[in-house]
Amino acid sequence: MASVFSKIVAGEIPAYKVAEDERFLAFLDVFPLVKGHVLVIPKAEVDYIFDLDEETYIGLQAFARKVALGLKKAIVCKRIGVAVIGLEVPHAHIHLVPMNGMDDLNFSRPKLKLSPEEMKQIAEVISKEII
Repeated sequence: MASVFSKIVAGEIPAYKVAEDERFLAFLDVFPLVKGHVLVIPKAEVDYIFDLDEETYIGLQAFARKVALGLKKAIVCKRIGVAVIGLEVPHAHIHLVPMNGMDDLNFSRPKLKLSPEEMKQIAEVISKEII
């Protein structure tokens, strides 16, 4: 069964995309910890990040770096936090989270509820900063 992320890649489920190439995709988390919380995935469906072949793993990290650099320009924050948890969706992914304090990367806290208009605006701002 295809993961929700594979359905996003296939265009079956909409997403607030911020960057994409032939192998990778970055989009806003619909249950963000903070504004600008982005998920970066390989388009190929592999459950566990360390099961990715080496080339895809390195490519994913490089793509995530590119997205993080643009994210840092777009969202006012001290750092971009990085997390790989891998339990919530069976598709390898990296969380990029704008941080101003340690609690910004606390996945047990309540998630934000942003309107579709806010999500679209945030995605557009981030997308413009990714080179």
